[in-house]
Amino acid sequence: MKRFFFALLLLLLAGAWLGQLMIQDPGYVLLSYRNTTVETSLWVLLLMAIVGFALLHWLLNLLQHARLPAQRLRNWRGQRNQRIAQSRTLKGLMALSEGDWRRAQRALTQAAERSEQPLINYLAAAKAAHEQGDAGAADSLLQKARAATPKAEVAIGIVQAQIQLARGQYEPALATLLQLKKRAPKHSYVLRLLKQAYQNLNDWQGLQQLLPELRRQEALPLDQIRALELEVARHLLSASLDKLPAEAESKARLHALALTWQNLPPSCTHNAGLIADYARLVADSGNPNEAEKLLRERIRQEWDNDLVTVYGCIASSDPHRQLETAKSWVGKHPDNAALELTLGRLSMLNQLWGSATKHLESSLKLQPDAQAYAELSRLLASLGQQERAGKLSASGFELSNGPLPALPLPDAQSTRAS
Repeated sequence: MKRFFFALLLLLLAGAWLGQLMIQDPGYVLLSYRNTTVETSLWVLLLMAIVGFALLHWLLNLLQHARLPAQRLRNWRGQRNQRIAQSRTLKGLMALSEGDWRRAQRALTQAAERSEQPLINYLAAAKAAHEQGDAGAADSLLQKARAATPKAEVAIGIVQAQIQLARGQYEPALATLLQLKKRAPKHSYVLRLLKQAYQNLNDWQGLQQLLPELRRQEALPLDQIRALELEVARHLLSASLDKLPAEAESKARLHALALTWQNLPPSCTHNAGLIADYARLVADSGNPNEAEKLLRERIRQEWDNDLVTVYGCIASSDPHRQLETAKSWVGKHPDNAALELTLGRLSMLNQLWGSATKHLESSLKLQPDAQAYAELSRLLASLGQQERAGKLSASGFELSNGPLPALPLPDAQSTRAS
């Protein structure tokens, strides 16, 4: 209150002082422009300037407040659309996770029409449409996503490739993924989808070229990459023979296999399982001597039971020398079930039936194996020992497939009598 009276007192004093100045000297102002002149006192001019400034200020405020309701209305509409879009997006994503594809597609599409960033809505709606089998709607939604967010081509392309792979459209999916790979060469998920497309198309050559990038970008765990390398190598070896005409000679077949083998990475050519497969293919192509030589050298370098087993399946042109080679391994590897099985087979190849029976029985004592049971069973059956052969065959079946259920069987004597 004191401040108010003090200010009022100052205002009165200032007014009295200004009034005294106006009485003493009103001043004189002349404004002239072309043929027009304006004469007034200084104090009147100052008063007019103050009044004009006040009027201008009031007019500007009036115009600003006249525009404000429209701006507020636009802001309110925008906020309302965003709230509706967020609510429908949430409902759509929940429906998508619950497998309610129809409701998910409807909610997500409606949310996209109101959202400022509709990409995620269109992509999720496209997946929902795909799950319903509506290919046309899925493609249309993907096109809307491209139109709404042209810079998101990688994300849109990934969804498109996923849908194409799920539809079985492997060639279009491959084309889509190759385009994405150009845009994002280090994208690990694109590489994984590309690997899937190559596998579905049985394009093992393309997959072989992709393997270094899968390893470099760590797109798959190392054990999966190694398994994939072996799978690719096996298919490439088989394909190298499939490309040859049926009447191709054994030398041409061997050359095709050897050329493919030489182009495989060392991780494959040192794998015992793949070496065994390669040796079988070489033998089946009409080159058993080359297969025997390959296995003999590999076994000499590094002992492997699987390679020893395959060695017994190779019928070279000199079975006696092959048997002697296998016998020379017994000193360093006694009581080895795989070696005894191989000795039994090679003895059969040399028609040494007694020696073959002995080695096969030794193999089964060391380690029961379905192959050893089968070999001994057919050998004994050929030698006239039908009952024992039948028991061995049943034992081998149980070892591979599990025991048969306990069921009643007819008595042999009653069956003969009837």
